[in-house]
Amino acid sequence: MIYQNDIESLQSNIKEKVGQKIIIKGSLGRSRLFEKEATIEKAYPNIFIVKYDENERNVSYQYKDILTRTVEVDVFNGEGYCSLMPPAVKKERKKKEINSL
Repeated sequence: MIYQNDIESLQSNIKEKVGQKIIIKGSLGRSRLFEKEATIEKAYPNIFIVKYDENERNVSYQYKDILTRTVEVDVFNGEGYCSLMPPAVKKERKKKEINSL
């Protein structure tokens, strides 16, 4: 579940990184993946805009795209790229015990 404070936190995090290089990874459907270098251009209340390096094209993404892991964003920190989102935590379900009579 996505909470409003998660969106606000991500939004402020991206606003701080306007102008930085990023790598965007995502799916184009039918097992086709993409990975492109870009720069964060602008951040708005519901979307942020990036400019791809290879073709100078602007593309917008919603913050929920990152929170739902539809796209992954890695930010250049001066030495290398690090993920904008922490890794997903997988919850293990407890197996129910069946009492035999």
